[in-house]
Amino acid sequence: MATPHVSGIVALLKHNHRHWLPTVIKSAIMTTTYTKDQDGNPIKDEYDGKDAGAFTMGSGHVDPVEANDPGGPIVCSQVQAIEPEQLNYPSISVSLGAKSVSKTVNRTVTNVGDANSVYTLKVDNPEGVDVDVSAISLTFTNEGGKQDFTVTLSIQGVPPKADKVSEGQLVWDSVKYFVGSPIVVIFT
Repeated sequence: MATPHVSGIVALLKHNHRHWLPTVIKSAIMTTTYTKDQDGNPIKDEYDGKDAGAFTMGSGHVDPVEANDPGGPIVCSQVQAIEPEQLNYPSISVSLGAKSVSKTVNRTVTNVGDANSVYTLKVDNPEGVDVDVSAISLTFTNEGGKQDFTVTLSIQGVPPKADKVSEGQLVWDSVKYFVGSPIVVIFT
């Protein structure tokens, strides 16, 4: 049942923001989701009752009100062939293992929120992974302003067994807006 709901939200966003490209709409929806229920507990997987993860619920539960005013969705850039993790998506997914103990991804964000906004970084590290972000805050002087940053993900300590999946999140917090990007690390 997610498809008709998300399609309706897309129609609402396109109506309210006629200049937004499909990539901006997708980013606004993904970065404004939530992963906690009304009591502040992790959303559960309906199938097995365990905490739902990125492969169960994607970025999280869609919030159309927040998506309508996201503060800073990420817009995909036109670029030549690149590695999948370098796509300027509002999420980060990498594989780490013995052959690749660290990866750095580049992201560019565009402010669609208020001018003169400052977003402060909060990181929820995936288990077994150190996350290093090149900026601890992003400052925008106008709507439409862009900021670049890098995220380096490195195995912390002894690498977990192959096929283990670890999840975390980056959150840019301006007090008015919370812009979240899920992180998924697959160990190889």
